[in-house]
Amino acid sequence: MIYTVTLNPSLDYIVSVADFRLGMTNRTISEYILPGGKGINVSIVLKNLGIESTVLGFAAGFTGREIVRRIEELGLQNQMILLQHGVSRINFKLKSIEGTEINGQGPEISRQELEQLLGQLAGLQSGDVLFLSGSVPGSLPADIYAGMMQLLGGRGIKIVVDAAGEQLLKAALCHPVLIKPNHHELGELYGVELHTRKEAVPYAKALQEAGAENVLVSMAGEGAVLAAADGRIYGAPAPEGKLVNSVGAGDSMVAGFMAGLLESGDYLEAFKMGLAAGSASAFSENLAAGEEIRKVRERVSVYEI
Repeated sequence: MIYTVTLNPSLDYIVSVADFRLGMTNRTISEYILPGGKGINVSIVLKNLGIESTVLGFAAGFTGREIVRRIEELGLQNQMILLQHGVSRINFKLKSIEGTEINGQGPEISRQELEQLLGQLAGLQSGDVLFLSGSVPGSLPADIYAGMMQLLGGRGIKIVVDAAGEQLLKAALCHPVLIKPNHHELGELYGVELHTRKEAVPYAKALQEAGAENVLVSMAGEGAVLAAADGRIYGAPAPEGKLVNSVGAGDSMVAGFMAGLLESGDYLEAFKMGLAAGSASAFSENLAAGEEIRKVRERVSVYEI
């Protein structure tokens, strides 16, 4: 079974404004609401590829109930824990101005509620896949992902981590099957700026040497790099296409990689599927459908470094 954890999910309110003016009343020309959070995005893309998964995490208040309603409406299996207090966050994303977002803080999570989630994780079996993705709420330990991995260590569970900063390095030490920093996160971790695929290679290898089996580095328009568990290093330029929406592209890449790996057992094929899924979502209004991913997969060009 596949599980995704989203500790701080959201309702994403995504709007477009024709001519945004600061300090003035602006009216939208389009708007929609989606369940948000990196783990939820992974589950949606897996579903689009025909792979079932179970959503774990926390939801609170009226927004939390709406998140649950929407993910169940999408056909996802839901085991999110409903918190006693607070409300899940609403994240505001203004599509008219690239990269403009206002993200909420989210509710406080008690120790008892955290223990409930850890109890769910304790029930995972050998061969299960667990995605740990996204930011950690301030009420939880900053190294919670590493703590979860230590809880599950030695049990044959394949763990994927998509996080940033010290969380990323601590997770690598716990031998995940995959970690996926972007080039900014990887550069910040080692105090450098990374602009090209070649520049990213030694730092991807360093994370691999720290303990991660596969290190997948997303580099936006520059493509991606994979330090694979079999010792090979792959690079790929980004497939050609019009950037429509970058939200969820990294989550789609993680989902695509694991979908390819679980289906084929081949790291090269997994890399191609990851890049295709991430690019297809970037070329779409929402997270990419399976057909869109497979079409982009035909245009992916990979080389060995």
